[in-house]
Amino acid sequence: MKVEYLLERIRVYYSVTKPRVWYLLAYTAFGGYIAGSGTSVNLVKALVATVSVILASAGSEAIANFIEKDIDALMERTRNRPLPSGKIKPEWKALVLGFILTGLGVYAAYLINLLALIFIIVGVTDYLVVYVMLSKKKTPLNIILGSVAGGAPTMVGYVSAANEITLDSIILAGIVVLWIPSHIWSLALRYKEDYMKAGIPMLPVVISEDKAIRCISSTAILLIVFSISIHFINPVKYGYIYLTLVTVSGLILLYLALKLMYKPSRKLAWKMFKYTSPHLAIIFTSIIIESILK
Repeated sequence: MKVEYLLERIRVYYSVTKPRVWYLLAYTAFGGYIAGSGTSVNLVKALVATVSVILASAGSEAIANFIEKDIDALMERTRNRPLPSGKIKPEWKALVLGFILTGLGVYAAYLINLLALIFIIVGVTDYLVVYVMLSKKKTPLNIILGSVAGGAPTMVGYVSAANEITLDSIILAGIVVLWIPSHIWSLALRYKEDYMKAGIPMLPVVISEDKAIRCISSTAILLIVFSISIHFINPVKYGYIYLTLVTVSGLILLYLALKLMYKPSRKLAWKMFKYTSPHLAIIFTSIIIESILK
């Protein structure tokens, strides 16, 4: 019984870090490290950079869950999360967990280099302060203002290897930044009533559905352009394997975006939401494959 109880508590505290969020962010950090390494990859350093992002992202999500517990209780989609459902008592335990994990993530970045430290702090600050605390409940630009936090892990990975900021590193981070609106706005469109109930002015809540869908499709198309353009900026690092895989995946996303634009519906928007994460994973997997085969 004690073992079962312990495993259940681990599961609850693990879920308060929102692992579905940091899984993909950690993968973009690892892919960023590979991109920054060129042909020489230090796997230990890559692991430290990735763990840094995992810890900081998981910690930030635990803190955000504490800050947003009252909002989460109002929404059908989030009311069963650990804090609004009462699975963590007292609630400050989640906050303590968040600060510990975030602190460890920042310290791990500090051990790598100054640029990694800067970008991990930028990511945490943008997410918790700019997005969660200052803009989420106040402006429909919230997800735009908070999208920097999504691109930060890629930069952490890249500068951990290269110890410099380059044009292709900015574009890689920009890919993630552009991925966030199309991903989150599609989700917000599906759960529009939930966001309205909680008083969160996500773009699909404050403008017409048709306009919101055009915005979602437009950001998806920009994402495709960004992901392909990096090949032409550095065709040696992002070669034909990268170009082929990203183009094929991009064409699927383009089809969904154009179909959504010409036949707007929540159902199609949800299909695009479901595909945006695999598309982002394909982009960074392509970078890894290209590096391995060189």
